[in-house]
Amino acid sequence: MNAPASPAEALRGTLAELLAGLPPSQAASAVERLIAKYRGDTPTHAPILRDRADVAAYAAYRMPATFEAVRSALEAFARAVPGWTPEGHVDVGGGTGAATWAVTETWPGERDVTVLDWAEPALALGREIAAANPDLRGARWQRARIGSSLTLEPTDLVTVSYVLNELAEADRAALVDAAAAAAPSVVIVEAGTPAGYARVIEARDRLVAAGFRVAAPCPHSAACPIVPGTDWCHFSARVSRSSLHRQVKGGSLAYEDEKFSYVAATRLPAAPAPARVVRRPQIRKGQVLLDLCETDQRLSRTTVTKRHGGLYRAARDADWGDPWPPPDEPA
Repeated sequence: MNAPASPAEALRGTLAELLAGLPPSQAASAVERLIAKYRGDTPTHAPILRDRADVAAYAAYRMPATFEAVRSALEAFARAVPGWTPEGHVDVGGGTGAATWAVTETWPGERDVTVLDWAEPALALGREIAAANPDLRGARWQRARIGSSLTLEPTDLVTVSYVLNELAEADRAALVDAAAAAAPSVVIVEAGTPAGYARVIEARDRLVAAGFRVAAPCPHSAACPIVPGTDWCHFSARVSRSSLHRQVKGGSLAYEDEKFSYVAATRLPAAPAPARVVRRPQIRKGQVLLDLCETDQRLSRTTVTKRHGGLYRAARDADWGDPWPPPDEPA
C-alpha cells in the first residue's frame, strides 16, 4: 500500500495538473508581467492578481518557491519551540495558500485555518488547490483588505509571506501590530533582497517592542549586528523548477534557489539557536569556514578543522541557515 503523499509532493502534483491546462505562451507572458509588478518598489492599493489566468500562472510559478521559503522559516521556528503545535493559523495576504501548505508540512494535522487576501480569484484557486491536502479541508478563504483597517481574530500562529512589499509603511506597521495582538507566534517572510531584509527588520523591531522574543533566525532579540547598508541577512531554499520556470527564465537546470529573509517571533518559551550559519559554508581541504551570527550580537567567522572530530563532520554537512553547533554536537 502506498504511503500518502506529503504536502510538498501533493502540492507539486496539483500545480503540475494546473499548469497542464494553461497555454504555455499565455502562462509565460502572465508570469513575466506579474513578476515585474511584484518586484516594483511602489506599494499597490489594488490586487495584483486580477483573474484566474493571472492566478493560475503565478501559482504554478511562485507557489513552490513561497512554500519552500516559508517551510524553511517554520522548520527553524519549530526547532526553537519543540513540542508546540499550533491549533489555529491565520495566513495574512496568503493568496493561493502556499504558507498553509508549509504549516501542514511542519505540523501535520487539521487545525483552524483562515486565509485572508484581497484578490478573490487567488482565494478561489487556493480553495481549489487545497482539496488535495486533507489537513486543509476545513480552511476558510476570506476576502479582506490588507492594511491599516485589518482586524484579526485570536489564533495561535499568524504568517505573513511576501506581503509587506505591497504595503505602504503605515499599513506595514498596522499589519505587524495586528498580528502581534492576535497570536503568540508570528512568522514573517520577505524576498531575500536588501529591501526585503529592511522590511523584515522593521517588523522584527515592532514585534520585539510588543514583547515578543525572536526564535529564529537570530540567536538573540537584541539589535541586528549588521551595519545598515553594508550587508543584509537572507537565506536560501532549493526549489524544483517546472517547465514554466525554465520557459520564463530560459534556464535548463532542474532547480533554482529562492532567496528570502524572515523573522519568527513568539511569546512562548523558546530556545533560539546558539548561533546560526548566515552564509554558505566554505569547504576547504581539511577545514570548513562558517560565517555565524552569535548570541552576543556579533558576526564572526569560525574555522572548523579535522582536529575537531565530530564537529568537523557536522560542519561539512552544515548548510546556510542551519543552527550551530548542531544540537547533538558539543561546541
